[in-house]
Order: sequence, then C-alpha cells, then structure tokens
Amino acid sequence: MKNVLLINGHEPYAFAEGRFNQTILNAIEDRLKEDFTIVKTIVKNGYHVEEEQEKFKNADLIIFQFPVYWFSIPALMKKYIDEVYAYGVFFGMGEEDAKYGFGNGLMNEKTYMFSITSNAPETAFNDKEQFFEGQSLDQFLFHMHKTNKFCGMNGLKSFAAYNVIKSPQIENDLRRLNTHIEKVVLPILN
Repeated sequence: MKNVLLINGHEPYAFAEGRFNQTILNAIEDRLKEDFTIVKTIVKNGYHVEEEQEKFKNADLIIFQFPVYWFSIPALMKKYIDEVYAYGVFFGMGEEDAKYGFGNGLMNEKTYMFSITSNAPETAFNDKEQFFEGQSLDQFLFHMHKTNKFCGMNGLKSFAAYNVIKSPQIENDLRRLNTHIEKVVLPILN
C-alpha cells in the first residue's frame, strides 16, 4: 500500500482561522484513506523534526495544504521547511561538476502536490492584464516547486480554491478538488 503524507501548513490569525484549509485536507484524506496509508502533520500543533523527516522518507506522495499569505506560504510553514528539510536528509552537495540544483536531492522518487486557498480570484491568473501578469498557479508557486525539486521530488499540478474570503464557493471547490484528485493524484498512486 502506498503512503501519503498530508501537511496542513495553515497559520491561524483572527481573520483566518483555517477551517476551510482543514475541510480541504479532510476531503483529501477521506478520498484517499481507503486505498492508501495516510499520515498527517498539522504544523500549528507542533512537530518533531526527526519524526517529520521519517514521514517524508516513508511517503510516496506529500500533499501540502496551505493558505497563501502575502503571496507566499505562512511563516510557520516556512519555519517547518527550514527545520525539516535538513542537509544530509533532504539534499546534499551533489556532483562537483553538476549544474546548481541538479543532483542535490536525496528525496528522489517522492512526489508532491500543493493545494492552496487564496483570496485572489481565479481570473487573477493566466491573464497578462491581471495582477499576476499572466502567471499560472504553478508559476506563482515557482519558489515552492524549486524548493522541492532541489530535494529531488517531482511535482504534480497544483490545486487552488480561489476567492475564499470575498466570495467562497466551498461546495464547488470540493467538487473541483475531487476531480483534481481523480485526474492528477490517483494516476500516480495506482
């Protein structure tokens, strides 16, 4: 049976309690738990670095669920990555004559996916006239993709629930999530 690590990187604030992030994570778990072994980390509840590193080592797929705060990941999730993605466990020096970022990864054969919540509307992406100047969701998450790629992991197409504060569409988002899991996640796990 394949192993899936679910990480909830939400950091609570008065305006963002994290209920929808947890709802999405629960929906992912509910869809996958019958066919795969699920292990979870909720970053705000604390963690032990060595235990998290073992979770990654044992995982076939890592799904990161987090809100976008100021166009990036929450501070607690950044701290989690800084502490858990350790030299000698997640990456090494690589070959001396290799290009930077190639051959450093020690988490090879691991796959990851980002699932985010954002207050930006979907229309803000993929259009040069909009705020993100034509960037797709995955281009917007470039820094996170490169972080995981540096460690040898392979990324899947990301999922986003958009406009979650101004105009939430929870039921529609959960339907789209289920379709995303069917089309993007399950083919690599089966």
